Amino acid sequence: MSTLNSKVRRVIRHGRIRKKVVGTTDRPRLAIYRSLNNIYAQLIDDSKGHTLASASTLDKDIQAEANMIGKIEISKRVGQIIAQKAKNEGITQVVFDRGGYKYHGRVKAVAEAVREEGLKF
Repeated sequence: MSTLNSKVRRVIRHGRIRKKVVGTTDRPRLAIYRSLNNIYAQLIDDSKGHTLASASTLDKDIQAEANMIGKIEISKRVGQIIAQKAKNEGITQVVFDRGGYKYHGRVKAVAEAVREEGLKF
């Protein structure tokens, strides 16, 4: 296993997480994907296979702010936006899927921002 690179190991970790974390209509899955420059968040209903809402650093309202602040601050903004979209959909609880990443840095910033906006997980 030590010969596998970090990307493959992350996908394996994510597979172990996905065995346990399942989004439903009442409690969708908040999935995080982190690339080198961007971060993406989606609310997913796994029972239907639908994405209910999404936010990322590529959204136009965040893109305007992106050049002035750092990655963690932008990640917090993504968390706030996805939480607001969830509230508009009538969602109050989610299941957090960290995507195989450590609960640290940008992933943690998104999660804390979502909690501050009132979503529970």
